[in-house]
Amino acid sequence: MKAALYIRVSTEDQAREGFSLDAQHRRLEAYCRVRGWEIAGVYRDEGHSGRSTARPAYKKMMEERENWDIVLVLKMDRIHRNSVNFTLMMDQLNTWGKEFISVQESFDTTTAMGRFVMDIMQRIAQLESEQIGERVRAGMEQKARNGGDILGFGHPYGYNVTAHGLEINEEEAATVRRIYSLRAEGMSLQQIANDLNSKGIPSKKGKMWSRQAISRILKNPLYCGQLRWAGIVSEGRHEAIIPLSVFRTLCCESAADTY
Repeated sequence: MKAALYIRVSTEDQAREGFSLDAQHRRLEAYCRVRGWEIAGVYRDEGHSGRSTARPAYKKMMEERENWDIVLVLKMDRIHRNSVNFTLMMDQLNTWGKEFISVQESFDTTTAMGRFVMDIMQRIAQLESEQIGERVRAGMEQKARNGGDILGFGHPYGYNVTAHGLEINEEEAATVRRIYSLRAEGMSLQQIANDLNSKGIPSKKGKMWSRQAISRILKNPLYCGQLRWAGIVSEGRHEAIIPLSVFRTLCCESAADTY
């Protein structure tokens, strides 16, 4: 077996006894000697948190996976402090046909018990991920009910997203008003898109307009000063571009998707 030794200390760990890089290195080398394993590489991350995967040595180790058969760490929290990231790593190792051992916890995926424990941990990580999603969704829905600003819609055309919320982009707002005006005149979604494209008016990302993009603007209550999240519509804290009465009339017409 060829082992990749992964060792890590973060700033808060460096003063803790037994967790220096050199101390971890010595203990992992001794473990390999006892097991008769070859050391394929030593990957050292100093001053990096275990809550993130953006660590240079960790990334290099995963990129050099063809050189080793097993990842060896002193403790599981040396490689990950986040159960979701740990589960994702284990999925990758399983896909690649690699193994994982944590010396102090006796976590060894080369054994039946180790694989059983890994399965339990994956289920716990999945539960944690789903619970986080539920809490985020509940929070966003509550903000919608309270009329709070929800910036999860990205950077909508007609507005600039600032530290204070949404502020009207006057140049883009003029185009939004034109879209509603042309729709009120009876133009189809595709005709409106063609009109904007013929005049060289770019979309938010500088692309050509499509009937789908026009439809989204006509159906979005954002433009009449409201917010919609998970089916909940509430008054926003931003300035409207289109009167509510105009929006309601044209939104209903656009629901039929007349091309």
